[in-house]
Amino acid sequence: MAIAQHAPIASATVASDLTFNDLRAALAAGWRDFRAHPIFGLFFGAIYVGAGMFLYFALFIRGEIAWLIPAAAGFPLLAPFVAVGLYEVSRRREAGMPMSWRAVLGALRGRGDEQILSMGVILFVAFAFWLMVAHGIFAIFLAESGIGSESLALFQTGAGIMMLLVGGFVGGLMALAFYAITVVSLPMLVDREVDFITAIIVSLATVRSNKFVLLAWAVVIAITLFVAMLPLFLGLLVVLPVLGHATWHLYRRSVSQPEA
Repeated sequence: MAIAQHAPIASATVASDLTFNDLRAALAAGWRDFRAHPIFGLFFGAIYVGAGMFLYFALFIRGEIAWLIPAAAGFPLLAPFVAVGLYEVSRRREAGMPMSWRAVLGALRGRGDEQILSMGVILFVAFAFWLMVAHGIFAIFLAESGIGSESLALFQTGAGIMMLLVGGFVGGLMALAFYAITVVSLPMLVDREVDFITAIIVSLATVRSNKFVLLAWAVVIAITLFVAMLPLFLGLLVVLPVLGHATWHLYRRSVSQPEA
């Protein structure tokens, strides 16, 4: 079946006919990539797991138990940057190119133009901004409660429940916005010589043209990452690389080079 497409956008042509079958196919391809080169997936997954455990125990030791929720909720914002090496693994496997640690780790440098590093800075700033927003929401609802952030009892109060609802809504909007600008842009920066602004424009165009399917993909990512983080983040050893590889294949299905 021919792929329905929009006019070329920023040196790329965006498909507008993604289906749920494409999501299943991307996940299956992601699993195959992980099985073909598990050492790379486990390596990047271990980085994320280690960072998550450090964050958990650092907050636990300091008695800031309640801060685990906003920290864990914002943690997935950083996942697309961690997955850059996974996109390179999938790219090289797809092209039949040899695998090497130097090439895979070097993907973080992009194509020597620091565009991927610029996106990484944006994501880390987003994570820091989310923590500040979460702190503000905490102050608004619970500053007068008399319950410290070291106690989970605060979430059993009316103010605590309201804080979770408002925080969840605000956090969800922020996560959706950053998902929209990264779901295609980071794989595209690995794949092509484009600037990160162009890649963001293409990513937003792809999401706009396939709203329901890519919203479903966002839900799949959110749920699987959340479940994977429950056993001390250990589930991310497998879930993160499979999702990373799958995102690459979804990008390849969504964006193509325009015909000359």
